Amino acid sequence: MRFESELAAAFNSCGTFHTFEKYAELLSPELIQQGFEQAGVATIRKRRLPLETVLWSIIGMSLYRQKSVWDIATQMDIMLPDKKPLVAPSALVQARQRLGEDAVREVFRVMAKKSYESNKFETWAGLNLLAVDGVVWRTADTQENHEVFETQSNQHRENTYPQVRMVCHMEITSHQLLNSAFAGYRTNEMKLAEQLIETTPDHSLTIFDKGYYSLGLLNRWHQAGEQRHWMLPARKDLQFEVIRSFSKNDKHIRLTSTPQARKNFTDLPDYVDARLVTKTIKGKTYRILSSMVDPMRFPSDEMVELYRYRWEIELGYREMKQSLLNNEHTLRSKRPDMIRQELWGLLLCYNLIRQGMTAAAGKLNSVWPNQLSFTSCSMAITHFFVTVSLSSPGNIPKQYEALLTQMGYFKLPERREDRSYPRWVKPKPKKYPTKKKNASQLN
Repeated sequence: MRFESELAAAFNSCGTFHTFEKYAELLSPELIQQGFEQAGVATIRKRRLPLETVLWSIIGMSLYRQKSVWDIATQMDIMLPDKKPLVAPSALVQARQRLGEDAVREVFRVMAKKSYESNKFETWAGLNLLAVDGVVWRTADTQENHEVFETQSNQHRENTYPQVRMVCHMEITSHQLLNSAFAGYRTNEMKLAEQLIETTPDHSLTIFDKGYYSLGLLNRWHQAGEQRHWMLPARKDLQFEVIRSFSKNDKHIRLTSTPQARKNFTDLPDYVDARLVTKTIKGKTYRILSSMVDPMRFPSDEMVELYRYRWEIELGYREMKQSLLNNEHTLRSKRPDMIRQELWGLLLCYNLIRQGMTAAAGKLNSVWPNQLSFTSCSMAITHFFVTVSLSSPGNIPKQYEALLTQMGYFKLPERREDRSYPRWVKPKPKKYPTKKKNASQLN
């Protein structure tokens, strides 16, 4: 009888702690509440599924890609105690609709801003290194999604699946996201990038792809704050006037804006000063255009070498699609508003993992967060979500510290600089097999 009574007492005590508050080590409840207030969303604690628990289920949709939303809520043990052990699957769907997309977006932005301001990242010439680039997500093939997001098309036909075009702003040494904007597939990425200007931090260098060349966008990016610099490859047909030559391969130039650009960007002047740096690497000439015109503070040789770190944001997109979504390219949500909510949840989940990796790298010597294995760290955090529901609240900080120590062991080997994977054109598939013999051999 004593064993039975102690077992019953243990189960009763565990039931009092099965709430979302156990995940406060990863995402502070105060930040969640702040995001909800900015989105104008009220939380009702009397519900079996408060909005905070619904938010964690949306985050779990990225951690547990193979499970349904109902299984995720059960796996993470985020429902409040009740007479019934489980909730109906329809209740989770209604709870997601009640939460909406704005609340998840604001929680992501509040968390991203707080994480960036509270961490100290590696800098170059006193500037934090950032990158901007785009990515495309595939959605379910429904008529409503076709109307909202549109599809890729050419002169022959349209693609089957509607797609969402997204642009993200990333800190490249940690892969933490600062902000994101997305819309339908046919939306120009430069239009989405304009939405990221306001949240760009001061004393930063943002690296763009060459497709983002727009004097209006770049000038506004540079003038919106203090020391907000940009850099991107120069186009082959770039027209400019040389103001001063620092060396043969380093020039201070002046770019002339067009009347149409000044019409679209009313703050764009007639001329924009920039710096053009040229360097030959392994027989190939590279030209980099930048707002960093001070040659003493910003060495030209290092500027060209710096551009290769733009690829870090591409690696971040690969981590989201391959590790989190398990190479399942189509998002699971069906409605446009739920698709946007799922995407914000995916970005929030990715940032939570990256925030943990940043904390783990801080315990090591001379290790950047992007030098840790994302796949291994995400598996460790997923395991943390599974086991934390069985722990008492007093032991959770210790388990979180053990998690950070564990992630510190997942250091990747040094990247090999001599690796080369040149692009090549694959032949188009043919309807009939290729004839391998000539006509004389067929007779």
